[in-house]
Parts: sequence; C-alpha cells; structure tokens
Amino acid sequence: MSATSSTQRKFSILKWAQHKKKRIPITVMTAYDYTSAKLVDRAEIDAILVGDSVNMVVLGHDSTMSLTMDEMLHHCRAVSRGASRPFLIGDMPFMSYNVDLRETVRNAGRFLKEGGMDAVKVEGGQRTAETIRAIVQAGIPVMGHIGLTPQTTSQLGGFRVQGRTAKKAYQLVQDALAVQEAGCFAVVVESVPAVLADYISQLLDIPTIGIGAGSSCDGQVLVFHDALGIFDDFQPKFVKHFAHIGEGITAGLSDYAAEVRQRTFPTEDHTYTMKDEAWAELLGILEKEK
Repeated sequence: MSATSSTQRKFSILKWAQHKKKRIPITVMTAYDYTSAKLVDRAEIDAILVGDSVNMVVLGHDSTMSLTMDEMLHHCRAVSRGASRPFLIGDMPFMSYNVDLRETVRNAGRFLKEGGMDAVKVEGGQRTAETIRAIVQAGIPVMGHIGLTPQTTSQLGGFRVQGRTAKKAYQLVQDALAVQEAGCFAVVVESVPAVLADYISQLLDIPTIGIGAGSSCDGQVLVFHDALGIFDDFQPKFVKHFAHIGEGITAGLSDYAAEVRQRTFPTEDHTYTMKDEAWAELLGILEKEK
C-alpha cells in the first residue's frame, strides 16, 4: 500500500461520480463485522456494502428473507466501528421498504443515524422507483440494485442469470434508467450478460457496480467471505477466490485441537507466572485453614 488508511480521506459521495467520469474502477466489498471492515479499510477498498447476504453467509439461513432491521443495524454498527475510509452502504432488508413510504424513509434514516452508514441500497428497478425517490428526497443517498435481486428470487425462479432474452434485457435497461431518474448515485448490476451490463454502463450517467456482470461495469463488488475462500456452501460462477483462507483456518484449528489433546499447548511462552514467595504464602494460608 502507498499509505495507511488512517492518512487517506474518506471516499465521499462525490467520488462516485468523479470515478465514473474519469473511468477509474470503483472497488466495493461486502463485509459484515468490525474485524473484516478493518481489513477492507487497510486494503484501501473504496466502499463497503453491509449486505443482507449476512443472513446466509454469517447467520446460516437459506435466503435473505428473514433478516430484520435490528439484525442489519447490528452488523452496520460493527462495520462502521471498523472502517474509516470506505464509503459505507447498508442493505435495506426485505419488507423494510416495501409497504409504507413514511416507514420506508424512517427505516432508511436509521441506517445513517443508528447504523453509521453513508447510504442505503434498495433492490428493484421500475417497481421501486417511487420508493427510491422518497428516500432521496429525505436527503438519504441510495444505491440501486437491478438484475438478480435476491429478495425476489421466488419471482425470478431462483438464483438465475437475468436479461438473456431481448424482452428481459429491455426491462433491465428500463430498470436502470428508472433508478437513475429516481436519484440513485450508483446501481448494482447482478448476474446479467456482460454485453448487456456494458450497454447499461455506457448508457447511464451514474456508476454501475457489477457482480456477475462482466468487466465493463464502472466497479465491482464481491462478498468478503467469497473472495477469501471462507464461505463454501455454494459458489456462483462469478465468484473468484483471491485467497484460500478457509483452508488455512481449518488447518490452524486442527493444529490447535491436536496440541491441546497432546498437552503441548500452552507452553511456558503462553503461561503466566507467580513469585515463589507468594505461592508459599498461599500454601501457608491454606494449611492454617485445614
């Protein structure tokens, strides 16, 4: 690294547009806790998305649907304590923005006021444009999310690539334009053909952040646990393991267990001592009490 994150300025909302204009790729990582946020910060990654995928990756559920606002805010607060340079985005969970606009704006505000986030992310294109507009008008930055939207996988037929037919691709183009018009500062484009993502990226004035959408997007996002080879319940095609830390963790834990069973850990290097006279004094006290 050229400098530590503590000497670098916060990645601000203005830098998203500047990077788009200058064609500088934007780096985003999804992370869920204090320790991972610190590591992402040290790597000088531009933004952290506290994703609702925490429900699957960390909490062990088979979808994102059951995640609550309180659970999301818990993880947002942890991330905000660990990261100072990256721009922080909180994922609005299912049903936190789908019913009443006033409640939606209130929930979005909680991400900034209670969760320490800089913005929120909302899934959906044309169908959520009014919702996005209401949040933006309340002074809260919004990142959009089109293509594969995990909160609506039951409608989409599961975790499937989106926009492969001309009709579906046209709908995604309209979705992209709708979230831009509604006021989003950026939009995640997930699991769509690379040629379509490239077209959308050139069409929009706001940055596109790809995940499973090819290399032509204005930036990329991956999940911390996926990128480092920690989470292996399933692996989408778009995931690349930039490290294999999961294997190292398993090996380390196995070594720990073996040394405990062999009584070779802890050694004197990991053990506290007591002065002989203090020990002798304790034995004398105990002897008198017999």
